[in-house]
Amino acid sequence: MNERMSVSSLHESHEYHLYFVSAEPIVQEAMKYIPAGAVFIYCQVGDRSYWKDPNNEFRKNLKITAVPTLLKYGAPKQLVEVECSQADLVQKFFAED
Repeated sequence: MNERMSVSSLHESHEYHLYFVSAEPIVQEAMKYIPAGAVFIYCQVGDRSYWKDPNNEFRKNLKITAVPTLLKYGAPKQLVEVECSQADLVQKFFAED
């Protein structure tokens, strides 16, 4: 089965927005390192009140604690917030099995 990767964003919060704005071009550029056959999923986590709810699906099911987050579905591997803006980390994240 292919690993699924996700980027999450929340635009309503200034801090979250800054992390997302700095991460987005890095992530888009690094997507060329995603292995053939892998699936990339971009997902927004909803408005601030939904995101802050500890029972929302992203927090509860995927264990996402901050945005943006890159994750490999079914694996504990994640990049969170400022890590998503570091080109070397994102490239390595996408290139690794």
